[in-house]
Amino acid sequence: MSASTSLGHASGMKPRPKPKARTSGRLRTPVMFLAPFLIIFIAMYLVPIGFALQQSFLKTQRSGLGLGGPSTPVFDPWFNYGRIFTDEAFIGSLGRVLVFGVVQVPLMLGFALLLALLLDSKSIRGKSFFRLTSFMPYAVPGVIAALMWSFLYSPSSSPINNALAPLGIDIPFMSEELVLWAVANIVTWGWTGYNMIIIYSAIQTIPAEVLESAKLDGASPARIAWNIKIPMVRPAIILTAVFSIIGTAQLFNEPTVLQAISGGSINSAFTPLMSARAAVQSQDYAYAGAQSVVLALLVGVLSFAFFKLTNRGEK
Repeated sequence: MSASTSLGHASGMKPRPKPKARTSGRLRTPVMFLAPFLIIFIAMYLVPIGFALQQSFLKTQRSGLGLGGPSTPVFDPWFNYGRIFTDEAFIGSLGRVLVFGVVQVPLMLGFALLLALLLDSKSIRGKSFFRLTSFMPYAVPGVIAALMWSFLYSPSSSPINNALAPLGIDIPFMSEELVLWAVANIVTWGWTGYNMIIIYSAIQTIPAEVLESAKLDGASPARIAWNIKIPMVRPAIILTAVFSIIGTAQLFNEPTVLQAISGGSINSAFTPLMSARAAVQSQDYAYAGAQSVVLALLVGVLSFAFFKLTNRGEK
């Protein structure tokens, strides 16, 4: 041992670093690159979720028979979650949003897929114009779009009903039967172009030789679209579907803006997020936290189930 050390010093060679030191050096670089992301992820994502979860386990206990006495938060993990299962307004909002998603999401993605296939057609002219006009509604902020459509839906001054009046037609957009679909129309108008762009971009990645081979085999454009293009853009369709499911759970801007002209058909618990906001406005933060946690879990389960269902048979 002493002989080899003496030999190294004698030959002027630096001693090799210890293995532990090399391992530490290899870990330092990825940690330095990942640290900014991890800090932001923890601060902006995990901390708010943890705070909502912690709040949902609290119960406000009031002294003085609730007549103005001080209130104290106490740990009661089941109190707020028990309230949710007996809250007809919140359960009704979940059912309303579920019906909304089951109908609106397939329709919107169907329109987006059809537009993407039409734009990819060789015979169409003015592709840039149609791409821009299809995507333009997405560039309009959601609140502005809802304000614009509230003018079109207004029971007192709707230009749509004014145009249909000579035909004896009056569409009650804000009636309890139609108000959900009036909201769905705004969401479809705003997001179809966005989904279309994603699907259209996926179509552009299909190898040209695959499409040429199909043409040489005598396949019609409709058959190429059905048997080649749609299956090959399936991952993009699934991605847009998951985005749409998550967006449906976040339905808030459109019904909130339309609430002012709804005449009562849109209440403060029309959607789960509106219900949670109403709880926050009444300073019931614990119940709002429980509602948020339940909604997040439902969205996670639905998204996971959708992924498993659509990927079944892939392996």
